[in-house]
Amino acid sequence: MLNVLLRFLAAWPLPLLHLVGVVAGWITFWTDKKFSRRTRKNLNMVGLTNTTYHFRRLLRRNVAETGKSILETLSLWGRSRPAMLRWVKRRHGWEHVDQALASGKGIIFLTPHLGCYEITARFYATLHPITILFRPARKSWLSGVLEQGRLHDQMKLAPTTLSGVRSLLKALKKGEAVGILPDQVPEHGEGVWAQFFNHPAYTMTLVSKLQEATGAVVLMAFGERLSWGRGFAIHITPLQGEASPQNINDAIEQLVRQYPAQYLWSYRRFKQPQSRKAEPASAIPTA
Repeated sequence: MLNVLLRFLAAWPLPLLHLVGVVAGWITFWTDKKFSRRTRKNLNMVGLTNTTYHFRRLLRRNVAETGKSILETLSLWGRSRPAMLRWVKRRHGWEHVDQALASGKGIIFLTPHLGCYEITARFYATLHPITILFRPARKSWLSGVLEQGRLHDQMKLAPTTLSGVRSLLKALKKGEAVGILPDQVPEHGEGVWAQFFNHPAYTMTLVSKLQEATGAVVLMAFGERLSWGRGFAIHITPLQGEASPQNINDAIEQLVRQYPAQYLWSYRRFKQPQSRKAEPASAIPTA
């Protein structure tokens, strides 16, 4: 059934997908109390607005952008390569990718929950091999569909397990690229607390370990959603300094401040991981 839906949505033009996505976003906001409460709470916490008017304006825009994200992602999973490439209108900073490839080093693409975070890896996979770290769905039937939807061109998948990490290391040592969602909360205690918008957020240490083990180049990647369904602009910027959790969070925050409405504020970024290995945020001494 889901495969049929993916093929159906893949035929839709992007303006229509985004229009329906806006409606879907608002339906979700008004019917899913956890979604609406989390979105409001996170936007309140980060303090991006100074007045009630601007807060409500950002909230409305974010609900719409979140709905667009859902529909465009489903469409991307079923969309052909030529159809997907037509969505990519501009590339900014691609010279950093070319320089990394010329050096012979592997590339770690860090793509936060910002804009269309599926299209950056999908686009890169039309040019070069890339291995994507992903968290398998809890339901096996859904996991299979999602994996199939992401396997296009030269893209490979690595689960968030020890074997998956080995796959990432292998790819980097071959001079290939890997893709990681750096703001995905590690569930099993493989992280540290680092500040994100002046609040503690449990952050993975995997990126720094991969970079230290392979000497890979770390690049931030972001698929900006253009207005009125015009397509997407891919932005590539080098991570400045070391690949520490705090430095990565700072880089994500810098991007989010430029495009606050396109961040997935409904995501539980500030949650306490369930693993006992993860020290509670309240136990972290403040500076």
